[in-house]
Amino acid sequence: MAFFAIFILLIFLYSLVSRRLERTVITAPMIFAAAGVMLSFFPVVSEELLMDKKPFLLLAEIGLVMTLFTDATHINLGILKGNKNLPVRLLSTGMLLTILLGALGAMVIFRQFSIWEAGILAAILAPTDAGLGQVIVSSPKVPVRIRQSLNVEAGLNDGLSVPFLMFFIAVVAGGTSGAGSVLTRFLFEQLGLGVAVGVLIGLAGGYLLGWAKRKEWMTGSLQQLGLVALPFLCLLASEPLGASMFIAAFVGGIAVQPGFKDAGRHSIDFTEGWGQLLDFFVFFLFGFLFANAWKEFEPAMLLYAVLSLTVIRMLPVAIALIGTKLSRYTILFMGWFGPRGLASIVLGLVYLEQEMHSTGEGTIRLVVMMTVMLSIFAHGISTLPGISLYSRKLSQLGTDIPEFEKN
Repeated sequence: MAFFAIFILLIFLYSLVSRRLERTVITAPMIFAAAGVMLSFFPVVSEELLMDKKPFLLLAEIGLVMTLFTDATHINLGILKGNKNLPVRLLSTGMLLTILLGALGAMVIFRQFSIWEAGILAAILAPTDAGLGQVIVSSPKVPVRIRQSLNVEAGLNDGLSVPFLMFFIAVVAGGTSGAGSVLTRFLFEQLGLGVAVGVLIGLAGGYLLGWAKRKEWMTGSLQQLGLVALPFLCLLASEPLGASMFIAAFVGGIAVQPGFKDAGRHSIDFTEGWGQLLDFFVFFLFGFLFANAWKEFEPAMLLYAVLSLTVIRMLPVAIALIGTKLSRYTILFMGWFGPRGLASIVLGLVYLEQEMHSTGEGTIRLVVMMTVMLSIFAHGISTLPGISLYSRKLSQLGTDIPEFEKN
């Protein structure tokens, strides 16, 4: 109980100064991760948490399920078709190259990795975190086209990375000799059943919510709760079927929209309240786990973390944006601001929950922790100065540049 009590007290204290902190380089993930680190110095609390991690893992999984569902309800095909295809470039060429380059880098630095373990690490670290880049996507100093592209990318790449991760995990668990049968089973169980669960719950739930609203059977306050129940249903239905709860939640968020047009608005309301609380808890837990693993970190892990945030992210973005005629300042800006956060933390926990005891399992855990912690502080500290510098550079180029084109 002490762990939760300290977290709740921290939430209260943070709420008191939250607006003041918005004007500084100090972000909420930095505060909660740092608080989790400091908590590790109290033996009583540490023993309480380390005795049983399952409740904490469940909360983290719920956080990602809600994030995936919420992100999916915001998908607007018009944005993907417009915006001169920038989000499509980032989510296709950019993301695939990030996973490929991340896997190659892992095999070079960590010689004990199999190709599938390298793929697991790359898939975990591929998604970016919209929450860590919130200042960017809401800043008027950044061209609308650029911040919308980064926002759409961060909102969708976590859901798109899940199938890659689940497949790599399935191959490692099943053995490389049976990769063909593992792929078949993965496509049917994890991916196929996950999509089926998401479509069924999303469509049925969406049309029922829309019908009840038109009949005026629902109170305004309970529309949001009715919507939030759907990703939980995806989670509960996926478990006995062996389907991926994450794929189900993401697909469910897309499928709910035809029947319930207000899904995006209600999910935003939830994210800004209870959803944010879950996110803060994940960062708080992450800081604690990071501190307890401190003695296990090695220089090679820091090297990969730096490469993951720079070359492995920035080079694929640069390649994906070839032909867009964007300035080099924009390409560098979009490449650097690909922070790793909530999705990578939870996907890392999901991987560890499998308990496959593979050769690289411990290293993957530590590299993910090192990369996310480095990202939390490096991107948090550089956000405001980076926006100011980027704005000044663009102002020197004038307004007749591709960055200011309308969709």
